[in-house]
Formats: sequence, C-alpha cells, structure tokens
Amino acid sequence: MAKYLLLKHYRGAPAPVNDVCMDQWTPEEISAHMQYMRDFAARLEGTGEFVDAQALAPEGTWVRYDGEGRPPVTDGPFAETKDLIAGWMVIDVDGYERAVELAGELSAAPGAGGKPIHEWLEVRPFLAAPPTITE
Repeated sequence: MAKYLLLKHYRGAPAPVNDVCMDQWTPEEISAHMQYMRDFAARLEGTGEFVDAQALAPEGTWVRYDGEGRPPVTDGPFAETKDLIAGWMVIDVDGYERAVELAGELSAAPGAGGKPIHEWLEVRPFLAAPPTITE
C-alpha cells in the first residue's frame, strides 16, 4: 500500500469546468458538496483506503524561526494564501493508478447548480524514504 495526498485548491489550479467559487454557492449547494465528500470518505473507510481528510480556512499566517531566544517571526495573512490549499485527503491505496482513479471520482463533487465541479486535484505521493543525493 502507498499513501497519497489529494490536495484541493481554493484557486491557483487550472479552472474547473463548473468554475463558480464556493462563496457564491447557496447553502444547499454547499451542503450537497460536503455530503458528497463525507460519503466519499465513508466509502473509502469501508475499503480501508481512507486515512484522513480536513478542510482548511482561507486565512493563514507565515511563521519562521528568528534565532535562539527570539520569538518566531510572523507575517500575514496574505491574500495569496487563499489560492493555496482548501483541504486535503490522505488515502492509502495499492498504487498510483488507484490514487488517480479516486482523485477523478472526488473531482466530481457537486458545486453550483448541483452539477459536478470537475475540479483539478493534485495527487502527491508520500515519500517512503528520504531522497538520495548523488554527486
């Protein structure tokens, strides 16, 4: 089994077919979308392929270490952080082909008008080991 991260983006990915931002959906459309996501996760729980999933708020803060004995430096929130990750799902599947198959199904979650979004999802494998450096 191999773990993959399915990333949903607020913006910044190629435009989906049903390209209406969620903040313009009706409460019913949002509920239908969230129910699709819950049903999808429940189905994967049943097959043992679901690991975890979370939705993320569009706000965020950048943080970095600023030296021994000094508080972390923060900056933000930045408007462009909304363009990054909206949420994610971790799956544990037999291989890349299955990860792509599931991402395709997840891409069909309903959006505006109850029609599938056909959104682009980023599929990223977890590293099984640190990368090797060759010189």
